[in-house]
Amino acid sequence: MGRMLKALSERTLELGPARFAEPSGHFKVATDDNGIVWMVLDRSDKSVNTIDRPMLEELAIHIARFETEKPAAVVLRSGKRAGFAAGADINQFVGASTADIKAALTQGHEVLDRLAALPCRTVAVIHGHCLGAGLELALACDRRIAVANASLGFPEVMLGLHPGLGGTVRAPAVADPVEAMTMMLTGRAMPAKRAKSVGLVDAVVEERHVASAVEAAFYGDLRKKPQSFAGKAMAFKPARSFAARMMRKKTAEKVKEEHYPAPFRLIDLWEENGGDPKAMQKAEIDSFARLIESETSKNLVRVFFLREKMKSLKEGASGVSHLHVIGAGAMGGEIAAWAAAQGFLVTLGDIKVEPIGKAIGKATKMLERALKDPLKVRDALDRLIPDPDGLGVAHADLVIEAAPEKIALKHKIYAEIEPKLKDGALLATNTSALPLADLASGLKDPSRFVGLHFFNPVSRMQLVEIVRHDAIAPETERRATAFAAEISRLPAPVASAPGFLVNRALTPYMAEALVLLDEGLPKERIDQRAEEFGMPMGPIELTDQVGLDIALDVATSLRERLGENTLPAAPGWLTKMVEEKRLGRKTGRGLYDYGEDGKPKKVATDALPDDAKDDQDLIDRLILPMLNAVVACLDEGVITDEEITDGAMIFGTGFAPFRGGPVHYARQRGIDAIVTRMQELAAKHGPRFSPHPGWERLKG
Repeated sequence: MGRMLKALSERTLELGPARFAEPSGHFKVATDDNGIVWMVLDRSDKSVNTIDRPMLEELAIHIARFETEKPAAVVLRSGKRAGFAAGADINQFVGASTADIKAALTQGHEVLDRLAALPCRTVAVIHGHCLGAGLELALACDRRIAVANASLGFPEVMLGLHPGLGGTVRAPAVADPVEAMTMMLTGRAMPAKRAKSVGLVDAVVEERHVASAVEAAFYGDLRKKPQSFAGKAMAFKPARSFAARMMRKKTAEKVKEEHYPAPFRLIDLWEENGGDPKAMQKAEIDSFARLIESETSKNLVRVFFLREKMKSLKEGASGVSHLHVIGAGAMGGEIAAWAAAQGFLVTLGDIKVEPIGKAIGKATKMLERALKDPLKVRDALDRLIPDPDGLGVAHADLVIEAAPEKIALKHKIYAEIEPKLKDGALLATNTSALPLADLASGLKDPSRFVGLHFFNPVSRMQLVEIVRHDAIAPETERRATAFAAEISRLPAPVASAPGFLVNRALTPYMAEALVLLDEGLPKERIDQRAEEFGMPMGPIELTDQVGLDIALDVATSLRERLGENTLPAAPGWLTKMVEEKRLGRKTGRGLYDYGEDGKPKKVATDALPDDAKDDQDLIDRLILPMLNAVVACLDEGVITDEEITDGAMIFGTGFAPFRGGPVHYARQRGIDAIVTRMQELAAKHGPRFSPHPGWERLKG
C-alpha cells in the first residue's frame, strides 16, 4: 500500500506534447493536434525555475510568434518537479544602477503585458512553489489551474521590497483586493485551496486531472470567479483609503516603518493608484527601484544570501532515515516531531511513559500549526513512534540525546546505548552548555559523537549549531551538517566552548537587562528600547521565555568559565524568584505576570511615571556586550566565518535582520567607534564592557 501511495504521489507531470519536445533555451514548446501550444519552463542552468532577464527575453520571442501564428490557446507550466517558479533571480539586481533596474523592470512588464494581451486563451498550470515573479507570470495568463500541492505567495517583503513585475496591479485585480494586499504585505504563502477561495486561482485539481482541467479552461467550463462587491468597491479611492488605514495600523503593530519601509510603500501605492492600472504599473517600477537601493533592502538581501550560504554547507546526504530521540521533554519532543514532519522515521524514548504521551500531544498541535494539511499531519504522526523501551536505538542511523543538563545523567545514558548502536550510527547531544569533551570522555568511539544544538521552539527557530570537539571524525561533522539541512534547518559549525556561539552572545544581552532592571528602569522600557533597535523580543520578556531558572544557570556557568569580568553577577532577587518557582512564562509568573493567553501583562510605556527615564546608555549597554561576545567567538575560533556568524545570530536570536547581522552592523557603525564607546561604558559601568582584543584583529 505504501509503495502504491508513493507511486501515485510521484505521478509524472502532465506536459502535453511538450514532453517529447527538444528543449530550446529555457523552454520546451510543442503544439497538439487542436492547435494548443504547450510551453514548459524547464531551465537547464538551474535546479529550480527562476525569472530573470534572459528568460523573459526568450519568452518574448515565443510571444511574438504567437502574435503572428495565432494558436488556438497556450498552456504555460513548469517541467521542474519542485514547482512552477521560485521567483526572480535576485542576483540580477545586486550592484545594478537604478536606471538599469528600472529598464529591466520596464522590459519585464512589457513582456508580461504582451502575454496578457494575446488574443488566444492562456492558462497557467501551477504545482509546487509559485512565488514572486513566478506568480506574476502566472497572473498574466487568463486562467490559473493549481495542482493540490501548490503554494502561492509574494515573499518580496522579506527582501525589503514589494512585487515589481506587475503583481501589485494584477493580484488585487484578479483576487479579493484585501486578501491580495495582505498576501503581499506579510510575504506568507497561500495553499492552493485558499488561493482558489480568494480568487487567485480558478481551479484546484490533482495532477492526474490536469489535462481535463486544461480542456475545461479552453472550452468555457472553467470560468473566472466574479469579483465581490467589496472588491469592486476598492476601485474607488475612498474605499481604498479606509482599507489602507487599517492595513497601516496592522502593519505598524508588527514592524516599524523606518526599519521596514516596503509594506508601507506598497500600501501608499495601492491607495493612490489602485484604480488606475497604468499609473499603478509605473509607480510600482519607480517604488521597487528606490526600495532596492535602500539600506534595509540591501541588508535583507544580504540575509537571503547568508541563508543560502548556510544551506550550501551541506555536502552530500546524511545517510539518516531513522532518528531516535532520547528525552521527551520540551526540546526532545519538538526535535522528534519536527524531524517526523520532514519525512524521517522517528522513535521517541524516555525513562517514563507519561512524558512521551505529553510530547505526542504537543507534537500534534505543533504539526497542525506547521503543516496545516490534516493528511500531512496524519502522515507525520504515523512516522513519530512512541518508544518507551528504547527499541529504536539499535535501528537508528542517528540518536539524539535531549536529556536534562546533568553530565552524570548523560554519561549513564551513553553507557547504556553506545553498545546498542549499529555500525555507522551517529550519537548526538542537544546540550546547550556542557563541554563536548567532557561528555565524550566515557565513550568507546568518540569520533561519531557530535553536538546538535537546537533552539526552542524547534518548529520556528531555524538554526542548529553543529558542535565539534577534538575527537570528532570529519565524516561525523559532515553527516550531522547534512542532517540539519535535510530537516530544513540552517547549520552553523562551532567549536565546543562555553555557550558555543549563540548562548555566549545572547547571555550578556539578557544579563545586562537584569542589571538595568535592578537599577530601577521599568522592564517595559527596557524591552521597548530593545525592540526599537530591531530585536524580535525585549531581553526581559526573553528571559521569562527561556525560564528564569535556565537563564540563571547559564549565566552563572558562563561567568564561572569565562571570568567574572565578562558578565555581571545575577541580582539576588533573581535567585530568590527561582527558589520561589517564579520561573517565567512556563509558571505564569516571572519578571512579568502572564494571562491565560500566555502573553505578558505589560504597562503601556506612555503610562509609565515621569521619573521612569531612560538610561542614556541603554541600547549600547544591551547590544554592545552581545557584539563583544561575537567578536570573542570569532577571535577564539569558536566560529571562523563572519557571514555564518551573522547568519547564526539572525536565525538563532532574531538579531535585527534589517541590520544585516551583528558583525555587519559593527562594520557599518565603525569598529573604532564601537571600541571607543565600549571603553566609555567600561569606565562608567565596569570591566564587563572592556572591548575584547579581537576588535583590533577584526580591522585587519
